[in-house]
Amino acid sequence: MDLALTKEHDAFRDEVRTFLNDNLDEDLKRAGRLGTSVYADYDVTMRWHKMLNRKGWLVPAWPVEYGGTGWDLMRQYIWASETSKAGAPSLSPMGVGMIGPALIGYGTKEQKDFYLPRIREGEDFWCQGYSEPGSGSDLASLQMKAEDKGDHFVCSGAKIWTTHANYANRIFCLVRTDGSSKPQEGITFVLMDMDQPGVTVDPLLMLTGEHIQNQIFFENVKVPKENVVGEVGKGWTVAKYLLQFERGNAYAPGLYSRLERIRAGASEENAGTGTRLIDEPSFATKLAEAEVEIATLEFTEHRILSALAAGDPPGAESSMLKTRGTEVSQRLTEIAIEAAAFYGAPFQPQYTSPGGPVPSAPVRDGNLPPVGPERWVTAVPKYLNDRAGSIYAGSNEIQRNIMAKAVLGL
Repeated sequence: MDLALTKEHDAFRDEVRTFLNDNLDEDLKRAGRLGTSVYADYDVTMRWHKMLNRKGWLVPAWPVEYGGTGWDLMRQYIWASETSKAGAPSLSPMGVGMIGPALIGYGTKEQKDFYLPRIREGEDFWCQGYSEPGSGSDLASLQMKAEDKGDHFVCSGAKIWTTHANYANRIFCLVRTDGSSKPQEGITFVLMDMDQPGVTVDPLLMLTGEHIQNQIFFENVKVPKENVVGEVGKGWTVAKYLLQFERGNAYAPGLYSRLERIRAGASEENAGTGTRLIDEPSFATKLAEAEVEIATLEFTEHRILSALAAGDPPGAESSMLKTRGTEVSQRLTEIAIEAAAFYGAPFQPQYTSPGGPVPSAPVRDGNLPPVGPERWVTAVPKYLNDRAGSIYAGSNEIQRNIMAKAVLGL
């Protein structure tokens, strides 16, 4: 694997930097810089989404025939790196990163022709209906029932921890169409409209007060059979395919950017003392250890990119990236809290850019600055939000089981 960029890749990087410099205004950069979740606020997300779609750079990993850019894997990695360095806000992954690729892989021609353009244009905003109150990491135990009524199913049950369901007009959902066979064989992958009778969305507030997660109740909701993705009873295959995209993100670029922000803050003089946190050997060691962990993750990502370029599927490597990426991310939140010190104590979400509304947030006074440096207002909210990182997309314990079985044969 050659890590050196070609002249063409260097030129592409310059093109990306020019685009970001010309299009990322202060509001968008603030949303990226002060984000407390893996998701940006809906309005920010959709503004950035539509800007990228107009440029033709929204779905670089999709095939060209469905709106993709035709970039090779290194260009896609350069794009991820440069957007992170520039402070761009995150996009919602549910449409462009998850259901889109799943439809490309398993959808019918009619489904692709209808849904993919709507995802690109931002006409549809998707959420994911996987976890249930009694089925999280053991997803195969899900119980949301779908009764066969001939040309449609009638679905009843509940989904939980559903990100941005309060904004979504569509949901891709796992339902049980057969309870008599092996659990994985009785699951069907369906597409549902959220704005129909029988669908109720209740908010779940996080420790930081953010309304990002929701519980959804379905009562006799009608789903046409043409909304089944893949085969009836074979939804587990589609779900596993989709999860490879959710788990196999490029983590290193964003982690590097966060580490540099912590290092910059720790390099400033502490008020009234003339000392710098970064000069303390124990803290400097923690930064160095984190940088080594990110570097090893980055080289692993490059190695996987090389394998993908050769035509090999991601497989268990996506589980490895998800596990290490989320754990290193959590480590950075711990280091950030140490660097913020007492500046992390005030509850001031009004000065952050959360992934959703915070009903309990104080009203922002434009005449009053935040308590302490702006860079530390996200330290505690990000720490609390990121506790979920080792749980979502399949807990890291489950990921280690997958790696043990697929790689080590245990």
